[in-house]
Amino acid sequence: MENFIIPQNVAISDSGFLFQAATGESFTLNEIGKLIVKMLQGSSTVEQIVGKVCEEYDTDPRTAERDFEDFITQLKHYSILK
Repeated sequence: MENFIIPQNVAISDSGFLFQAATGESFTLNEIGKLIVKMLQGSSTVEQIVGKVCEEYDTDPRTAERDFEDFITQLKHYSILK
């Protein structure tokens, strides 16, 4: 299982506003993005996150996992996740 780390220079508000201090970029997460980031901060596994997304948002595991992987790729691209 891959471990994901949100660097200390990334600030995340409860409303889903994300600020990357190193680059000065900011982002707004949707509800699913907020759920994923909060679960990553809590050291949840990919399986736990995908399960929670399926439970909360009425989607199938295959779609949830694919969307999770796409989201993780974006977070890494913007140095929000290591």
